[in-house]
Amino acid sequence: MAVCLVFNSFAISKPSKPVPVKAFEIYLPIGKNGERISLLDLATIKVKDFENFTGKKMRFFDKIGFTLSQKKLRSSIRPDGTINNKRFNKALRRGGESGFHFGGFALGFFLGVIGLLIAYLIKDDYKQNRVKWAWIGWGIWLVIWLAVVLASI
Repeated sequence: MAVCLVFNSFAISKPSKPVPVKAFEIYLPIGKNGERISLLDLATIKVKDFENFTGKKMRFFDKIGFTLSQKKLRSSIRPDGTINNKRFNKALRRGGESGFHFGGFALGFFLGVIGLLIAYLIKDDYKQNRVKWAWIGWGIWLVIWLAVVLASI
């Protein structure tokens, strides 16, 4: 019994705080040949250098939009190089969470509207994917139910 409690207590422990992502560790493909530039370099590069890097000439309004985007990007990077934007950090941490989510699908398919509410109430990194698959599961259940009702008529 004691061994079961010890193993159970490890399963309940709270996950550690995620490591902040550094802007110089994230590379984006730019240009025709797939050259890569770090997010920190992209925030500080001059327009002329960016044009040379990509091999494309930017129009006047494109240059203005680029500099405004750079300013917003610079404000999202802390002085230590970590990213300050919550939405950006969440998108980077997600990794491969956009695939099929069996729990969300089962909530929607087997519990219907109550399952949808449960999917919305659970708060973790998988919430968006779980809610999406709960809606899909409920939609499939609804289509099956309509097919059975229409077939019986």
